[in-house]
Amino acid sequence: MSINVLLVDDEPGLTEALSKRLSKRGYTVHEADSGKGALDLLDRGTGVDVVVLDVRMAGVNGLETLHRIKSAYSGVEVVMLSAYATPQCAVECRRWGARDFLRKPVHLEELVAAIDAAASSRHPRPQ
Repeated sequence: MSINVLLVDDEPGLTEALSKRLSKRGYTVHEADSGKGALDLLDRGTGVDVVVLDVRMAGVNGLETLHRIKSAYSGVEVVMLSAYATPQCAVECRRWGARDFLRKPVHLEELVAAIDAAASSRHPRPQ
């Protein structure tokens, strides 16, 4: 089963690099450069399993985007990323429904583990 991942970050270089690396590992990757772009993509019914979402973005920030995703798409798991992480921010993200919270720069193996864990919680494997 391929995992559909939506990368949301206003740093195009980071999004492009992560997209290439995840695609090489067999993930289906979609990209958005803003919270609004992510919500528009989800509204089109792309079948996203996991959203990897930056906390700090212009316009609709990551926390507001997280809240909107969990309100409208409760089955979609969200992994938050932040270069400006504080313990309070991590707690707030989890309270709003984020599956995980990772610091930038994120190591690919750490991100892959978080995506896989989020996807398997969404699609439990049969016993």
